[in-house]
Amino acid sequence: MHSPDDDVEAVLAGSRAVVGISVRSLADALESLTLQQYRVLVLICRRGPLRSGALAAAIGVHPSTFTRAVDRLVAAGWVVRQDNPDTRREVLVAPTDTARELVGQVMERRRAQFESVLERMAPEDRALVAAGFARFAEAAGDVDFAEATTLGYDS
Repeated sequence: MHSPDDDVEAVLAGSRAVVGISVRSLADALESLTLQQYRVLVLICRRGPLRSGALAAAIGVHPSTFTRAVDRLVAAGWVVRQDNPDTRREVLVAPTDTARELVGQVMERRRAQFESVLERMAPEDRALVAAGFARFAEAAGDVDFAEATTLGYDS
């Protein structure tokens, strides 16, 4: 007999698979960056240049700690600091082309891994998975963008 516990276990198994794909897609990036640094890159690649304070708040760290993190990202060539064109008193953190390329590669790898899994399924099963995920996402509600970047998602 099927129980609600069976449903929860099935969802947990599916979520482990999704997390596994997410982690594998990040493996190369995490050889040269910390997860927190990668999250910063995802945020500024997606949203555009941001103030250090806004970035620190988005990833949940103290601004003084974050300043040192940005210094390291600048030194490594992942980001640049630039004057805010709207107000010269603010400095924005912007991604370099290298950062954009890295984030794009991670997202492409992740997409390819999901496509590979779906290709191994029968068409009717793929349709069920897609419909199930759509309904699950709807029931879960909106996920905060900063929260989604925890594992490097850009949307």
